[in-house]
Amino acid sequence: MSNDVNTISSEQSLTLAAVQMNSTSVLEENLVSARAFIDEARAGGADIIALPENFSLMSETKEQRRNVAERASEVEAMLSAAAQENGAVIIGGSTPLPTPDGRVTNTCLVFDQSGHRIGRYDKIHLFDVSVSSSESYCESRHIAPGETPLALSVLDLMMGITICYDMRFPELYRRLAEAGAELFSVPSAFTVPTGQAHWHTLLRARAIENLAWVIAPAQVGEHPNGRRTFGHSLIINPWGEIVAERAGGPGVIFARLDRADAAQRRRQFPALEHRVLKG
Repeated sequence: MSNDVNTISSEQSLTLAAVQMNSTSVLEENLVSARAFIDEARAGGADIIALPENFSLMSETKEQRRNVAERASEVEAMLSAAAQENGAVIIGGSTPLPTPDGRVTNTCLVFDQSGHRIGRYDKIHLFDVSVSSSESYCESRHIAPGETPLALSVLDLMMGITICYDMRFPELYRRLAEAGAELFSVPSAFTVPTGQAHWHTLLRARAIENLAWVIAPAQVGEHPNGRRTFGHSLIINPWGEIVAERAGGPGVIFARLDRADAAQRRRQFPALEHRVLKG
């Protein structure tokens, strides 16, 4: 059988790689770092490589967000070249794109192994919460929400594309599962308090209730805007088992996705077919 990634069939397993980063407020630094991690992931045999939320920018100001959004072509060019030159699928975490009202989107761009952009997902659920009396966020002030879920097929695998806070809304993942998604991508920049309380539980729940794989690349550590992110990038199998995790520090984790095993799980435990209340 050919080793060309373009010939990967549904009978084969795929290698997943989740990249954990400590992104800064400097686009050029982040693109160099992301490209190095992508190359490292491919050297480790990855077929699908996922970057974290805000991989291109952990911004300090709205001006920085807008500036990077206006330079989106540079971000796309790096992701496209990295995908083509490595022959790997790239799930581009998230990056800002401009909107007419002066805000930006929080957007995941997906590229196939030929370097073609095959999907765009704008984060639907925005993080407007008070984590504590001293830590609060209002993403809707500077981010325009998306409206449309995204499921797409690549390497004979159906993927559901989501971002961070989306994971708290199980109806989104059920809709993606109904569209055939076998793998959920959840690039994130989780806060430390919410990460300690909910990160593992929420992601395992999304895997278990949909009998789907989850890949959740994360931001980690201190960032220039004073924010601290939780790290703990995860890859979780459809039984809810954590098969790879990186707690602290930037780096790459790997796992083998066995499509036959996942399909067998759904046949043996057909919870998705047993739903009574639908809508």
